[in-house]
Amino acid sequence: MENNSTIMVVSVRTVNFQVLLVQVLVCVFLCINLFLIITFFMKEYFYTVTRYILFVVMLFSDSLFLIMTDMLLIFSYFTTTVQMWLCLIIFIVLAVYTFVTPLTLTAMVLERYVAICIPLRHAELCTTRATLYLILVVHSLSSVPCIFILSVFFALAPRTFYSEDRVCSVEMFLLYTWQGYLRSATSQFYFLVMSIIIVYAYLTIMKVAKAASGENKTSTRKGLRTVILHSFQLLLCLLQLFCPFIEDAVRQIDFTLFIKVRYFNYVTFIIAPRCLSPLIYGLRDDLFFQAIRYYTLCGLYKKAPSS
Repeated sequence: MENNSTIMVVSVRTVNFQVLLVQVLVCVFLCINLFLIITFFMKEYFYTVTRYILFVVMLFSDSLFLIMTDMLLIFSYFTTTVQMWLCLIIFIVLAVYTFVTPLTLTAMVLERYVAICIPLRHAELCTTRATLYLILVVHSLSSVPCIFILSVFFALAPRTFYSEDRVCSVEMFLLYTWQGYLRSATSQFYFLVMSIIIVYAYLTIMKVAKAASGENKTSTRKGLRTVILHSFQLLLCLLQLFCPFIEDAVRQIDFTLFIKVRYFNYVTFIIAPRCLSPLIYGLRDDLFFQAIRYYTLCGLYKKAPSS
């Protein structure tokens, strides 16, 4: 009896530590993202360049996604019930922004591809207006899976469902098994298309890097490293699309193991990819890094960021 009590206390402490760790990580990343967003808007040059515009869109997407997923984690941990209309809003945001970050990453890789492989057309293709159209396309494509799922849900869900109070979970909008299969097929299609784009861009840039010389070779190699980091970040984001199916399989075997797997997936495939964004452009990009250092030191760093 005493041993069982000890095990229960240890288990509760472990869960508490895990939830607390997530709160710390989310707060740190949100603060970093907020500072980078402020830095972006402090200099006019940044919001006239495609890669920086896409970068700040991804920061907004990551921040919103982290807030919503953390909210669900807290609701689940404290078994807090909410009305279904609020849960529906959370589901829509999560369903859309699950795809916004990987699609934006793909768009950023394409921008690097244009800049390195067809530089003479870069200024023509990567205008501010074209970037805004691209952001609209990214959000439209991200909304397609959500529209499919909600169309089926609205057609099949009973009216009493919307007035109920439940612990919010995205799985409750999948009323039938075949809806999960539909979501899986959509995720796999997106995964395939984005993977093909990334591989093609990488191979083409690598070919250009071998043929380049002097300063062009250095610039091209830096662009290639950026594409590699984007590819790794994108891989983690895309693997997140398969997490629900792994978790469903584990839940049928062992619920305790399911909790551990879900926590691991959340930290590895949701938090980790979104902490790479500040690294790739916040620290590796010379111009953005100068701006960060300048505004961090409140102008004491004399070399102001130049365009």
